[in-house]
Amino acid sequence: MATTRWVTDPMHSEVQFKVKHLMITTVTGYFGQFNVEVETEDEDFTKATKVLFKADVDSISTNNEQRDTHLKSADFFDAASHGQVKYEGKNFEKVGENEYKLHGDLTIRGTTKPVTVNVEFGGIVVDPYGQTKAGFTVTGKINRKDYGLMWDAVTEAGSVVVSDEIKLNCEIQLVKQ
Repeated sequence: MATTRWVTDPMHSEVQFKVKHLMITTVTGYFGQFNVEVETEDEDFTKATKVLFKADVDSISTNNEQRDTHLKSADFFDAASHGQVKYEGKNFEKVGENEYKLHGDLTIRGTTKPVTVNVEFGGIVVDPYGQTKAGFTVTGKINRKDYGLMWDAVTEAGSVVVSDEIKLNCEIQLVKQ
């Protein structure tokens, strides 16, 4: 079997997270700079020998400059000391028709914990330029405090300002190399 290398198509991929604010609305954020590298046997992703995701913390955006600066500070991601978020996939498990679980290790702020994400495989196609592409929707949840993102505040009425649970939603398109 030949090893096939896949890399992110940044024009057709996005990495998004959502967090409850004041427990009444949801704030959405993105990482603008990230990369996914996958190595497979031929085009079979269940036999992936490498799944590596990295995002640059400085590229975080919630469409609010003040909040983004706070997220990059030592209260949250501490971008000055920990410039990247990293996920290293260990096992790609088929659980249904085009549905998978990706088991791996997520590192934020120098803390690494096992995380399993849900992966929906969209398929493989050849685009109009002759490039072979594979598409995935990746979803999951983490607890921010597991990674040292401990900042907390409570309103005068006792409401939590930022929830501990972070929802992940990624649309990833890979290009075969």
